[in-house]
Amino acid sequence: MVSQLMIIGYLLEFLFKNDSPLLGAFIIFFMTAVSSMIALRSCKEKHLQRYLHLFGSIAIGGNVNLFIILVAVLQTDALYTPKLMIPLAGMIYANAMNAVAIAAERFDFQIHDGYIQARIAAFKAAMISQINTLLAVGLVSLPGMMTGQILSGVSPLIAARYQIVIMAMVLGSAGISTVLFLLWERKEKI
Repeated sequence: MVSQLMIIGYLLEFLFKNDSPLLGAFIIFFMTAVSSMIALRSCKEKHLQRYLHLFGSIAIGGNVNLFIILVAVLQTDALYTPKLMIPLAGMIYANAMNAVAIAAERFDFQIHDGYIQARIAAFKAAMISQINTLLAVGLVSLPGMMTGQILSGVSPLIAARYQIVIMAMVLGSAGISTVLFLLWERKEKI
């Protein structure tokens, strides 16, 4: 973790200065591929088809939310604005990865109860941390982005609005990714 953070600090400096859409596409692909590999670690069955389910669900759930945030909420002129896209994509894919990994683990654990029951239990388990975060934000946890904005002089109302967008984005990407993953798991597993 320490070495990854040290390296990415210097890499981000380079990436934030580079406006290449091709580089942006590579970053999105890289984040999705790595998050899918990490999510695969929690699966009992590790094979290419399972990896593709993870990759596809994280990519679609994440990209839908990233597009909505960049185009509809932030109304950016260019789709690839490195200082916006990279941090947002990181939050989106990390949360989608965690939710899908929990869903995959629970699905594998409960498949003996039946396909439908396993999917329901997996979805509920994947959403526990997402819902808990929504309930605890501001009361138990202080969001770093919002706190950082307030410390830099941004109005608390504006900072809270951005944090609400982030929370909705994270919940949306985790929910969509989890649903897609569970839909793609084969019924033949029972």
